[in-house]
Amino acid sequence: MNQKSPIDILATALATLGPIGHFPKAPGTWGSLASIIAAPWLFLPLQLGERIAVLIAILAVGTWACSRAEAVFKKKDPGCVIIDELFGQWLTLLFFAAMPLWQLALAFVLFRVFDIFKPWPVKWAENAFPGGLGVMIDDGVAGLYALGCLHLISSFI
Repeated sequence: MNQKSPIDILATALATLGPIGHFPKAPGTWGSLASIIAAPWLFLPLQLGERIAVLIAILAVGTWACSRAEAVFKKKDPGCVIIDELFGQWLTLLFFAAMPLWQLALAFVLFRVFDIFKPWPVKWAENAFPGGLGVMIDDGVAGLYALGCLHLISSFI
């Protein structure tokens, strides 16, 4: 029996956002939903500079955790690894402060669409960078697409 080290336990807990990544169906969608639900309390109240710092920290920790999780689960980008959804979903919200519910819902939908369908360069980014960085960066690119679309749609409504 393979025993995980404390560092591997920490890395996989971070990478899976605790139990959320272990939900039986659509863990990425659950991770995005949890991120959207948490954002009004943990992300949106912050100043822009603080949000950028949070995103940099999530990218750094997520890259490390995803790399460790890939080794522990012996699989490239395992489905249960969803810290990348937190990064991409919060990147979608970067330039917004308080948001009405419809805007949060739209941010969720837009990010999921770009994350699932992976238009260029989302898919390219996933494969262009090694290990955990590739896992994180593709969701970052999907988040940038969603951020642009959310900004455009919100400016017309």
